[in-house]
Amino acid sequence: MKDLIKAIPHHFKPEEITLIGKALDLARKAHAGQKRMSGEDYVTHAAASAVILGQIFPDPPTLAATLLHDVPEDTKVTLKTIKTEFGEEIANLVDGVTQLGRVRMKDSKDKFYVENLRKLFIATSKDIRVILIKLADRLHNMRSIEHIPKNKQIKVATETLEIYAPIAGRLGIGKWKDELEDLSFSVVYPKEFAETQKIVQVELEKKQESIKEMQKKLTHILKTEGIKFLDITGRVKRLYSLFNKLKKYGGDISKVHDIIALRIIAKSTAECYSILGAIHQYFQPVPGRIKDFIATPKPNGYQSIHTTVLDLNKETFEIQIRTDLMHEEAERGVAAHWFYAEEGKPEVSSSAQSRWIKELQSWQEQTTNPEEFLESLKIDFFRHRIFVFTPRGDIKDLPLGATVIDFAFAVHTSLGEHMMGAKINGKMASIYDELEQEDTVEIIKSKKPVTISQDWLKAAKTSNARNKIRHYLNEHNRGIIQRIKELQFQKFTLPKFFRRK
Repeated sequence: MKDLIKAIPHHFKPEEITLIGKALDLARKAHAGQKRMSGEDYVTHAAASAVILGQIFPDPPTLAATLLHDVPEDTKVTLKTIKTEFGEEIANLVDGVTQLGRVRMKDSKDKFYVENLRKLFIATSKDIRVILIKLADRLHNMRSIEHIPKNKQIKVATETLEIYAPIAGRLGIGKWKDELEDLSFSVVYPKEFAETQKIVQVELEKKQESIKEMQKKLTHILKTEGIKFLDITGRVKRLYSLFNKLKKYGGDISKVHDIIALRIIAKSTAECYSILGAIHQYFQPVPGRIKDFIATPKPNGYQSIHTTVLDLNKETFEIQIRTDLMHEEAERGVAAHWFYAEEGKPEVSSSAQSRWIKELQSWQEQTTNPEEFLESLKIDFFRHRIFVFTPRGDIKDLPLGATVIDFAFAVHTSLGEHMMGAKINGKMASIYDELEQEDTVEIIKSKKPVTISQDWLKAAKTSNARNKIRHYLNEHNRGIIQRIKELQFQKFTLPKFFRRK
């Protein structure tokens, strides 16, 4: 318990320490006798996940839920017991992590599969804290991935690269995103990982001296100009990020200017621009290589100024300039406000959460005012969407209240036009039945196109299905009218025509 609290950079109140200790004690008892593949007691995973989360988000109820996150699923202790012992908030977080654990990648060739799986991941969470717990859980599993069988390693690492790392990025948690990407990269693409690692090592050796020289020179310049700053540190580009950049430039390393960079941490935004001016006064800037993410932040809230200059050896060198608050946001994302509130600095929670909510909300088909959804840390904007599986495991994103008819046309127009029935979760169902979150739907097909009626149009909720049904009805009606005209021309009476039909 002492090691756990000591590892988290936060000053906990006595009652908060009691809560965390109580959760750790229950986790230890519940997981007694259970071992990880590494041979360690299973409770070490729960504790390690809590430490990872505590590094960026030291919220006591969330840490307690992290310690208990595997208890209901893997032990005899029930969610009801957790609710009785710890209250509804912690029980709901634990239950949310359990539900989220069921969102798994499957082999799918659907081009929208990964994007829809990310949507399902968020829709299942309902609370950002659930996502944070799951990300911390996954990060610890990735750090110890070598202890599981190779085929499972590849499956877990692929899922991490496709789902977990991008979500960490969307939440602005650069620290977790980078580590999740690099750990997964080494498993999924070991050859490319080794090649990229070698490139970085070569570049580091080449620029080792120039980094030190630039640090000294910049320190001297800023002190001479009377500009205050907090720190100047070196930064090496993460391997997976470099790998993707090299792919973009066809493997041409000369086009990548930010493999090695210096990062200057300032006290204020005004000083960031003063530093930029001083640097350009002493070093020649490379045209087109100045990016001002302070004036125009990235969608996930990232702020910094990037400039590329020619160093003392006339080689390109990137310098990043940001305030300490911007640096915390870049590293910790949604949790940065904890550290600033504790140190008496201005909170960034409201504005930062607003940006993250907007970014997450951009995954939705229709966006509305984010203020409507910003209630505490809840994710409510997916409450009007459901995510339904095909028998192959592909995911279809549909509005709440969507029916089997909407699903069929979402898969393919031809499937809708040949639909004679359906099964929902293996049981026979009507094509007019409404679907629920994570239903698996199988469409029963006819060999020939079926007759689509006006009732289908009334039951459909999506514009996609309604448009296709309208098109069918219009074409079908035009066909009847044309046939009537032909029969009239052949001097058939209408009553005779309808009797024959």
